[in-house]
Amino acid sequence: MNTDEEQIRALVEMWLSATAAGDVETVLGLMTQDAMFLSAGQPPMVGREAFARGLTKVLSDNVIQSVSDIEEIVVCGDLAYVRTKLAVTITSKHGKTPMLRNGATLSILRREEDGRWRLTRDANMLAAAA
Repeated sequence: MNTDEEQIRALVEMWLSATAAGDVETVLGLMTQDAMFLSAGQPPMVGREAFARGLTKVLSDNVIQSVSDIEEIVVCGDLAYVRTKLAVTITSKHGKTPMLRNGATLSILRREEDGRWRLTRDANMLAAAA
């Protein structure tokens, strides 16, 4: 495994653990300012600030636990993509029934001037778990 792939795997793991810990600032540091998030049936979420608002709102009432199975990483210069199977459990802090979602994701990463990989585009096909 090359260094780029190791760094990208570490980014994915850090994203999941920071989200579970409710550490929004760490998650924001893993994405570009112009990050865009695509999900079925929703308009694109554009920019770090929009993502911060959405994640902060969800985490105010919930805890998010995720498991990501990386199926493919391809690096081409300063761009890379990661394809995963993702399972997410959103558990209410107020005793409501947990929501389970799973599906495929495709993320595009860009190596920034500081040499670090950051997520720049993300598309997920998560749906309610059967």
